[in-house]
Amino acid sequence: MSFRSPSDLAPLMIYHHAFNASPSQLQAHLEDIGEVEPQWIYTMYQQTHFHTTTHEVLGVVAGRARLCFGGEANPNRFEPTVERGDLIIVPAGVGHRLLEDLDSERFKMVGAYPPNKHWDMCYGQPGEMEKVKTIENLEWFHTDPLYGADGPVLRG
Repeated sequence: MSFRSPSDLAPLMIYHHAFNASPSQLQAHLEDIGEVEPQWIYTMYQQTHFHTTTHEVLGVVAGRARLCFGGEANPNRFEPTVERGDLIIVPAGVGHRLLEDLDSERFKMVGAYPPNKHWDMCYGQPGEMEKVKTIENLEWFHTDPLYGADGPVLRG
């Protein structure tokens, strides 16, 4: 199974220079908006993976890195550089991984998901197709996780 292109699904979105906050301040802000619940502070895995149970919101709180979305074998993959203050909306089904940590300050993000959603880990292995089919039933965001009632995720 190949990883799906970001253009095959809901839009992959990156809000560059969208916030200036510490990890705890970003977590509190996301909780105040209420569209997602912060669940961890960590880097991104170096193995391409995707989620079928939820969309993911990643707020870069330290460092700078080059990421890959869509899978390395995908000719439509996207390899942006992101840095502290960027927010990334990763739709379910979009393969993603850390390609390169570009800064001496270790790359870290706040990972957040819609309430009552628990992320799974899929790697494009045989047997994951049934899980992939469930993605089309996931609801998109009702409010922008960072900006609230009138943010870019609603205009996608």
